Amino acid sequence: QVQLVESGGGLVQAGGSLRLSCAASGTIVSFNVMGWYRQAPGKQRELVAVITSGGSTDYADSVKGRFTISRSNARNTVYLQMSSLKPEDAAVYYCNMKRNLFEYWGQGTQVTVSS
Repeated sequence: QVQLVESGGGLVQAGGSLRLSCAASGTIVSFNVMGWYRQAPGKQRELVAVITSGGSTDYADSVKGRFTISRSNARNTVYLQMSSLKPEDAAVYYCNMKRNLFEYWGQGTQVTVSS
């Protein structure tokens, strides 16, 4: 059974940094497309960053140059390093895995950015 568990969220001042982690079990992250999404109150969930099995990455325009997605094969974990955080980055951040026709989600971790 696939499980994705996020951690690392919290309260940070604008301009600060946070690193989110997504620990996976029941699967191997390097075999799948792994992504981070976020959802702010009253808004649709949006893709933030993605990393493919080959290691290619892509980012939403709003976070390019500030966020970095990476993975540790040894720890079977995907990370989202967030820097220069803005109040508009505040949201619940979700880890996502896509494999064939299936999609899996973590429970989310809250990121709050104070101005």
